Amino acid sequence: MKRRSTALLPLAALLAAAATALPAQQAGADEVEQVRNGTFDAGTQHWWASGNVTAAVDGGRLCADVPGGTTNRWDASVGQNDITLTKGETYRFSFAASGVPAGHVVRALVGLQTAPYDTWYEESPQLSTDGSTYSYTFTSPVDSAQAQVSFQVGGSADPWRFCVDDVSLLGGVAPAPYEPDTGPRVRVNQVAYLPAGPKNATLVTDATTRLPWQLKNARGTTVARGWTVPRGTDVSSGQNVHSVDFGAYRGSGQGFTLVADGETSRPFDIGTAAYEKLRLDAVKYYYTQRSGTPIRDDLRPGYGRAAGHVDVAPNQGDGNVPCQPGVCDYRLDVTGGWYDAGDHGKYVVNGGITTWELLSTYEREKLARTGQADKLRDGTLALPESGNKVPDILDEARWELEFLLKMQVPAGQPLAGMAHHKVHDEQWTGLPLLPSADPQKRELHPPTTAATLNLAATAAQAARLYRPYDPAFAARALSAARTAFTAALAHPDVYADPNDATGGGAYNDNDVRDEFYWAAAELYLSTGEKQYETYVLTSPVHTADVFGPTGFDWARTAAPARLDLATVPSRLPGRDKVRQSVVRGADRYLATLKAQPYGMPYAPDNNLYDWGSNHQVLNNAVVLATAYDITGGAKYRDGAVQSMDYVLGRNALNMSYVTGYGEVSSHNQHSRWYAHELDPALPNPPAGTLAGGPNSSIQDPYAQSKLTGCTGQFCYIDDIQSWSTNETAINWNAALARMASFVADQG
Repeated sequence: MKRRSTALLPLAALLAAAATALPAQQAGADEVEQVRNGTFDAGTQHWWASGNVTAAVDGGRLCADVPGGTTNRWDASVGQNDITLTKGETYRFSFAASGVPAGHVVRALVGLQTAPYDTWYEESPQLSTDGSTYSYTFTSPVDSAQAQVSFQVGGSADPWRFCVDDVSLLGGVAPAPYEPDTGPRVRVNQVAYLPAGPKNATLVTDATTRLPWQLKNARGTTVARGWTVPRGTDVSSGQNVHSVDFGAYRGSGQGFTLVADGETSRPFDIGTAAYEKLRLDAVKYYYTQRSGTPIRDDLRPGYGRAAGHVDVAPNQGDGNVPCQPGVCDYRLDVTGGWYDAGDHGKYVVNGGITTWELLSTYEREKLARTGQADKLRDGTLALPESGNKVPDILDEARWELEFLLKMQVPAGQPLAGMAHHKVHDEQWTGLPLLPSADPQKRELHPPTTAATLNLAATAAQAARLYRPYDPAFAARALSAARTAFTAALAHPDVYADPNDATGGGAYNDNDVRDEFYWAAAELYLSTGEKQYETYVLTSPVHTADVFGPTGFDWARTAAPARLDLATVPSRLPGRDKVRQSVVRGADRYLATLKAQPYGMPYAPDNNLYDWGSNHQVLNNAVVLATAYDITGGAKYRDGAVQSMDYVLGRNALNMSYVTGYGEVSSHNQHSRWYAHELDPALPNPPAGTLAGGPNSSIQDPYAQSKLTGCTGQFCYIDDIQSWSTNETAINWNAALARMASFVADQG
């Protein structure tokens, strides 16, 4: 998503003056202590405490009596300011701490002491009464003489006592080596293979000649055997690997394992039940992302929470949001919609591609030879709207569509009919932070052509899908789509500012030819009107190759247009050529998959994995699945199905990137409310949540401290602080939902 920056909210405290900072040391210098009086031999000198905390030295430790009844971690804090950091220098951050009563969590961090209170490193250990010593290593991403070490201890209903000693921030230390636990060297889809589908695995081994393998059932009985195929060094991982193909086995059951080279894989099933569940879980994810409504615990046990951003303190709310200064002089009600990712922002461009993919998941179920639309019928997702005789997936998508419609500039205003690019907090907030506890000012950001065309495309698509269930809503959506397309034609080059990335991502895109093509295609498919047909046929995008190696996403929307033009019935002249272009794209992805020892249709240039690479793998698989729907060719079906293996465990890290699926799965994704890693009172992400996956750029400090120099698939870490490799996002889960539904249909 190329858009993150992380920062703290201001401390609700009066900070004491601090002494002159120590001189900065050069990278690679001798070890230098940056914390002054970290052993508290000089009392509380150099340390401050927020105004509501009573802090004093007791038994050689700094002990703070923390009041109860605070809401946020930063509502009560102790710390030290004016600490010097050197960019690229590695530091060991250590301390001893205890809490009475036990079980309280302290947020220990190194960050900027002034606005915007950037966080450069943080940990949140759960304290015992006896106390423990904690030590962490990180690399500073900045040069600063205004760094702060602080311990945030607020957020408890009851008072408690926090004590800390031996606080150290030692510069010049050697980086701590990071070795991920990759488990057994036999890498499989840890969830399930289809009985009549492809079954492939990857063996990591030093052997250069073939090796025997055995497939064992849950009782340990060998049910199939064969020989591995040496593949040499896999560029995506740097490993020497063999491939295993056990697709000839057509049995079914649970608890299978694959044995090769003295290693036994993690267990897996052969059957369709897991995909039927994942089909639903991947879409159920969106309910707990909803803004503007309480999340009911009876519908999502363990995930109930108060409504966020509904003008109830401390929220400043989305019911009457002003523009950024100088952008407009009106306010809009933009309640509702989905929170985009792990933050509290809502973005039209990312909401657009997400809504399209969910709607297309349902539309494919209606149109494709193997589609089963009843699997997403009313009542399948346990939503508040269940029982209204509308398919639940359409109810969920409508929650976002209503928000997108609200983002349209009202008639009579400058740029009327355009869509505001996004709405989010004035400043970045820290983790964890429930949506209902966010005190930041909300702002509308300027309208853009890209956002306007996203609105036009998704609203036009909605018009044809909701017409049987709510003709009035379908008509309103189509009217908004027409208005938006006309406005975009009148303002074809209004782009998002790439520097508008405080409090939320920029989502900048200065080439909107693909968005124009997409919007015109959806309007044509829903109306059949000549004006939109002409725009589609005369667009240079119409005859361009739109199926690149990294797939489609929020900034590359020509492929969604092409896929719908190929599969949604219409009288478009030259439609056969459109369909052939999809098949040609699928042929390239299939060739990529076959060349990859880990079997995914994704091989980015120079092995540089992009932000959200997992959803790019899945969206390339969507093209393979569409080629199957067009041709009935088994090779495309098998390629699409096999692509799921990668995200479900057949990868270099030997882990499923989908929470709750597989023996070892991602579960610490970057999120302010799925933040169990930082606060045991909060949940992990719900089952069916896709992690972003390997990202060679590792933009966040935590990943940089662990993964610098990583190769392709190894540029990932399952930690809440790694927002560049381990985020959750609505568009990523849409790709998972679409592919899970497709695979479930192939049973």
